[in-house]
Amino acid sequence: MAVAFFMEALDTTILNTAVPTVAAALGVPPLSMKAVLSSYTLSLAVFIPISGWMADRFGTRAVFASAIGVFTLGSFLCGISGNIHLLVACRILQGMGGAMMVPVGRITMVRTFAKSELIRAMSFVAVPGLVGPMLGPLAGGLIIKYFHWSVIFFVNIPIGLIGLYLIYRHLPDYRGERPRPLDLVGLILFGTGVALLSYVLEVFGEHTLSGREILGLLLLSLLLLAGYGLHARAIPYPLLNMGLFRIRTFRSAVLGSFWTRLGIGGIPFLFPLLYQVGLGFTPVQSGLLMMPQAFAAMSLKLTMPRILTRFGYRRVLISNTVALGVMLGLFATIGPATPVWLIVAQVFSYGFFTSLQYTSMNTLAYADVQEAEASSASSIASTGQQMSISFGVATASLAAAVFIPDHASAGRERFVMGIHQAFLALGGLTALSALLFRTLKDEDGQLVSQHRTAVEGD
Repeated sequence: MAVAFFMEALDTTILNTAVPTVAAALGVPPLSMKAVLSSYTLSLAVFIPISGWMADRFGTRAVFASAIGVFTLGSFLCGISGNIHLLVACRILQGMGGAMMVPVGRITMVRTFAKSELIRAMSFVAVPGLVGPMLGPLAGGLIIKYFHWSVIFFVNIPIGLIGLYLIYRHLPDYRGERPRPLDLVGLILFGTGVALLSYVLEVFGEHTLSGREILGLLLLSLLLLAGYGLHARAIPYPLLNMGLFRIRTFRSAVLGSFWTRLGIGGIPFLFPLLYQVGLGFTPVQSGLLMMPQAFAAMSLKLTMPRILTRFGYRRVLISNTVALGVMLGLFATIGPATPVWLIVAQVFSYGFFTSLQYTSMNTLAYADVQEAEASSASSIASTGQQMSISFGVATASLAAAVFIPDHASAGRERFVMGIHQAFLALGGLTALSALLFRTLKDEDGQLVSQHRTAVEGD
């Protein structure tokens, strides 16, 4: 599982650093590259809902292995793509494979470890996944400087082969006792609605459609999603078990995660633009400046269970979400005169807060979920997470397009100012999402943190 998380994290971060160079090679503006980033995360959101059904029906080992195989094939096809349209199509194929990796991995962990061990287990597995973001920006910069941009996708091939070997040697094979039938109608309604909604956000940022057309597509996407909601209530085995939202901890974790990631999900897209297009840094320099975030997340990961045990999920999530909003606002102070040490300090601090946020939200979602509902819970949590990341990229791009309407011809000073304004807007959105965690109670989440308390008392 750790290899899969590493491969997926490396793929995303390595591409973020290469966005300006790949855009120039394909002959498109840098902001247009959001389609390459958002198409992958959108594909994840569309296909993740069937991951739980796939795991119950065919077993975690077979599904996980197939996912890595499809992801690796998609990576190869991305590397040989000659235009942005083909690259987007191949990224969608990558997403189809990636859609099974994280949720099936989480299903395996939830069924393998007791809830009291869940924070420690997820923190341990997350460490290799954090090495990807740490190496990705630098590796992307080095590849862009010394090799062709397609190499950023070919890196996944040997990692994928190693992952397949480890899966068949070590991954447990869990199956559902009574696999439920696949809700094909629900998949069509939900997948089409999500895809249309993401497309609306993307084209709205580029103003390629009239206001009436955008409104029409938006209404259609909302009708499809509403239709899925009605459909899900009328059948015994819906694609996503919305009844889980009656669990307070699950509801707060999933909805809070969604709105928080709307603000911070597009930051990896904005950073390379600020560094390379706005401030004139090289891809290697840009990659080095993004490394402190992953380094902080990895080095401080083991302290996070102690923080959650000491202060509780409610206080941590409320205060940490506000802190993330403040950090995004502080990024608006980064300019040509900002010393490198200050940029590193800001990014390092941001890395700690984001890692604490993700660990808290990801583990809280399973605090009160029964083992029999683990597949549905993982599918819903992972779907919401990837939807928010996709929408986050679209939101960040939309904010940049609003504040830099002439981005194709804007000078550096105007470009930097627009990115700063986008940071401020996203920071405000992130801080407001803290309100969603106020419904939690002080004792919520104790089931997944009580083991740490026992250990510290020994």
